[in-house]
This record gives sequence, structure tokens and C-alpha cells, in this order.
Amino acid sequence: MKTTAAVVYEAGKPIEIEELDLDGPKEGEVLIRYTHAGLCHSDVHVAHGDLEARLPMVLGHEGAGIIEEVGPGVTRVKAGDHVVCSFIPNCGTCRYCASGQQSICDMGATILEGYLPGERFPFTGPRGNYGAMCMLGTFSQYGVIHQNSAVKVDDDLPLEKAVLVGCGVPTGWGAAVNTANVRPGQTVMVSGIGGIGINAVQGARYAGAKYVVAVDPLENKREKAMELGATHAFATVEEAQEVITDLTRGQMADSAILTPGLMTTEIVTGGFNAVGKGGVVVLTGLNKVMEPNIQLPGTVMTLYRKSLKGSLFGDCNPTVDIPKILGLYQSGDLKLDEIITRTYTLDQVQEGYDDLLAGKNVRGVVVHSHN
Repeated sequence: MKTTAAVVYEAGKPIEIEELDLDGPKEGEVLIRYTHAGLCHSDVHVAHGDLEARLPMVLGHEGAGIIEEVGPGVTRVKAGDHVVCSFIPNCGTCRYCASGQQSICDMGATILEGYLPGERFPFTGPRGNYGAMCMLGTFSQYGVIHQNSAVKVDDDLPLEKAVLVGCGVPTGWGAAVNTANVRPGQTVMVSGIGGIGINAVQGARYAGAKYVVAVDPLENKREKAMELGATHAFATVEEAQEVITDLTRGQMADSAILTPGLMTTEIVTGGFNAVGKGGVVVLTGLNKVMEPNIQLPGTVMTLYRKSLKGSLFGDCNPTVDIPKILGLYQSGDLKLDEIITRTYTLDQVQEGYDDLLAGKNVRGVVVHSHN
């Protein structure tokens, strides 16, 4: 079948809209009609070359839609099911899935290669095989994905909101609730209020933090943070640190969750200095894979028992946590409608990312059309 998709052919070049051929589902695979896709920063990292991926690649790793057809051996979903896609697949049987660490499932090792198990490429086009970002490629009207990437959700959930729970929402929420292990009465700093940071703010608030201090240079991001649970918001870490010192009588923050668009040495250092004894610094932002961006005084880390932790997918287990987080949305405890700034058509994907990089959006969503 034919499908229209947003493709990156070369790092640093604009995203192109292309008609591709899509093969049908094989063993363990499903055909999905994507209804919505989230504009998440990780696709920018691929388009800009920060993350080295196999190109050409159909971008998009936040997706929601309806299962159209299932291949042999599929047991997790059936035709007609509404699903949210998990940007890290979860096999359920590898060492990490079996120990409750689905966010580092072994199947996720090839998400930047873009092929399905067996090095299979369902997308083909003028330049041969096309990979799919995170084995999904949600910037396409249709996709063939592995069943391990699909999580069934309630039919009455609005997919244009639920789509965000495929990556950005659990990544931020879980960074606070799981990785930082925020507890009632604590002080938390969140640095970078984009699609991940705004949900770290919501997670810290829900976990009972007394003070949630948001840091972002853009006023619209600071305002959104205050609307959704932050108690304070500042343009710089230096301003935040001064107030945290006063609020905690010099004890400093219990955790600093770093969620910038591009992780830098300065941001890591700012987070490290903002936490006190026993404090946890959580890294969720990315840079080039081998870019050194941590330079900290080890003696201070030792004497103050500070720790630095990486967090992928918010340490969430998608098969459990995607429905659980959506349940919090249904009960009104988690806001999704309020973080969507604008929707785009598929041919406006480049404009959507330009808006993201310009700081205009907290979250943008692509609405797919099907003729």
C-alpha cells in the first residue's frame, strides 16, 4: 500500500514529505493507521545529526492510532483496537523486562537503525529501504510496527491527547516520580520546561513536593509551569539557586531534574550545585552520543553523597505505566489538554519543529488525514 510520510534524508537538511510503499504485517507485526503524532525533540536530534541514525528515516516516535490488521502470532492487540505506541518496545522476556525495567528492553537497541526484528524494513521508496524512528515512524499515515510497541488504551480516550503518553509525558513524569523518587515535603528543581520538563513539574507536584522550582529562559514556559504545579519559576539557575537556598534554609534541593533541549556541561553543573546533601541529579536531556558534558567535583559528590542518574522513558514500564498515566488524565490529576499549544498537518511537520526550536510550543501534535 501507499502512505505519505515525513522523511529525513540527510542530517542538517529540511524534512521532506514523500510517498512511500508500505509492506503488510508479518509475524508479530501489526498495521496501524496513525491518527496523531507528537512533535518531540528527539526527532530533531536525528534531523540535526546529534543522534546518528540510519538514513533515510521516517521520523516520529510518539504515535497513537487504530490497528487495521494483525500478522500471524499477534496476541497483544487485535484489529480495531485503539493504541498508544511505546517509543521503546517491550518484549517482556529479556533480562531487563523480566526485572521490571522495560525502558531498557533489549529490543530498544535498534531504534535508531529503524528496522523491525530480522532487519526488516516495511517502508520502501525511491532510495530503497527507509527506517522508522524508534521502529515506529509515526509521521506517516500508516505504519507496520511490532506488537511489542503497541499498548491498547480505552476506546473513549481522545487519541489526540493520549498520543503524548508514548514518550514525553512518562519521560518527564517518571523522571520525578520514579528516578528522582520525589517524596512529600521535598524541594525539586526542574531545568528546561518543554514537553518533558512540564511533565516533570506535574509529576513532582503529584508526588507531594513542597516546592517545585522551574527554570526556563522563556516567559511562556515559566507561565505554563506555574499553571501546572510549579511554586516558583525563574529564567536562570542562578536565580533559582538563590531562592532555593532561602526556602530550604541552606539545605538546597532534594533533586534536580534536567530536561533541556540540549544537555550541556553548564546545565549539569547548575543542577549539581542546586541539590544539597544526599541530593539526586536526574539527566533526561540528550546531546551527541559521545559528547562529554559532565565535569563535576568528585570530592564534593563523595562528601555530600550526591548522585547523578540517567533516566530513560522516566524509568517507566510502558505496558503498565501508559494506561496508569492515562488513568490519571481521566481522573483530572494529570493535565494533557493544557500542554498542547498547537496542532499541525503532516506537511507542516518542518514548521512544527521550527516552532519547537523557537520556543513557541510546549507541545505540538500532528493530526493525520486519510483520504
